[in-house]
Amino acid sequence: MSSTPLRRLLVVATALAFLTSGCSASAQPSGTPTASAPDAEAGSAGEHVVAREMAEGMGASEPDGAFPRTVEHDAGSTKLETAPKRIAVVSTGQLDALLALGTVPVAATRAEASALVPAYLAEAFPERAEALDDLEDIGERTEPSLEAIAASEPDLILINSVRGAELFDRLSTIAPTVVTLGNGVNWKSDFLLLADALGMEGDAQDVLDGLHRDADAFAAGLDDAPTVSFLQSAGLRMRIMGLPSFTGGIAEDLGLGRPESQRFDETSQDLSPEQLQAADADWLFYAVEGDGAAALLEAPLWPSLGAVRGGSAVEVDLDPFFMNAGPVAARLAQDRIVDALG
Repeated sequence: MSSTPLRRLLVVATALAFLTSGCSASAQPSGTPTASAPDAEAGSAGEHVVAREMAEGMGASEPDGAFPRTVEHDAGSTKLETAPKRIAVVSTGQLDALLALGTVPVAATRAEASALVPAYLAEAFPERAEALDDLEDIGERTEPSLEAIAASEPDLILINSVRGAELFDRLSTIAPTVVTLGNGVNWKSDFLLLADALGMEGDAQDVLDGLHRDADAFAAGLDDAPTVSFLQSAGLRMRIMGLPSFTGGIAEDLGLGRPESQRFDETSQDLSPEQLQAADADWLFYAVEGDGAAALLEAPLWPSLGAVRGGSAVEVDLDPFFMNAGPVAARLAQDRIVDALG
């Protein structure tokens, strides 16, 4: 597939930039969350907190579009005899990634208590509505059904290492299986690996180049970079995102700073309502779900935050910012931040 349809698909996603929410892992702090030392700041030593290249030793040696191809991945090596046409996606962000590449899988998992197709993807790809409606439900991301996967008759299964290392051998008896690393901090390298399995690494690189080009243009126009904070409150859990996270990488790409309280070297840290000051910054991007809305917005410290008092606390959608690390989510989140900062 040429890169022109990809750009068209991402233009659609950009037009929906009022939508917004990325990925997880956490450490339970005591007292005020502990920030990393200053040298842990994103971008030190010229490196990006979210790697922009496929991990070393991963991918295929064959050029794009060439099959058979042998793909080295996080659980070993997989040979694909022909270009896959019936793909089953198991892990976070993989439906997003395939849609960005102009492909609709035949089967997918869902996050707990979430729709099979997140709303931001359904709205970004209305022309794919019929195909998305036909997706086979193969269980929850944390507990995929091998029977349902087999029944969908895939010719490629995509999964990340959270369950992929455990299930790789069993899944490989169903269809060729490629295992990406997973976690929002690895989303770009995982996107390139996933695309390489389809013989479309160059197309994925075009998508990333577009994101980086737009982020660089925004960063170049900043006179004094503000700090940005990312906060999620869902159910009984409240957390802030660290440097090596999906949103942390977007902030770095845009040339934005992070408050000292969020310059830690973990994906996220949990907060109690009494620790809410750690979520403050020049701009605060937050998402709420279920009981998390009351837990956050009715917390005694919420009105005292500088971002809340100053009108720079921006509510965003949970899925693109915090639950789905992929190129369409990244475009929506990046554009939402740019639009807010004006």
